[in-house]
Amino acid sequence: MLRVKTRLGLSRIDGIGLFANQFIPQDTIVWEFNPLIDLKLREDEIESLAEGARQQVQKYSYRDELTGLYIFCGDDARFFNHSDEPNCVDVNWGPFGGRTIAGRDIQLGDELTCNYASFDKDLMNGRYRLPERRDSRLMMPSVPSLRQAAAKR
Repeated sequence: MLRVKTRLGLSRIDGIGLFANQFIPQDTIVWEFNPLIDLKLREDEIESLAEGARQQVQKYSYRDELTGLYIFCGDDARFFNHSDEPNCVDVNWGPFGGRTIAGRDIQLGDELTCNYASFDKDLMNGRYRLPERRDSRLMMPSVPSLRQAAAKR
């Protein structure tokens, strides 16, 4: 569950992005797993869903490195885009879930980014991969785009 004020907007990274709607000081908790908002799902639970629901969950979830469960963010946190130099840092604090903190001061209007390789077990295990950068000023596409591309292969 997002713990700071944010808004959605067009991203220079990929599609829709998540933007700070307030100044966020370094070390502020930006996101924290909350079972009232976010879901933990086994792969067989995802496979049992109707096609449309399954596609949405696959598009907007990641596989937790410690539990192996898929985490489906129930709020706009699913719009974090990837960066090799993110302004947010993901900290896994055990089987109860993780936290995302501001790795540096984030200004009002800045896009919130994270490094998918720091928390997504599927990326770590090579189930999908990030494409090569086309422009050093741009960052990588989001997991939803990557998973869609992988599904077409």
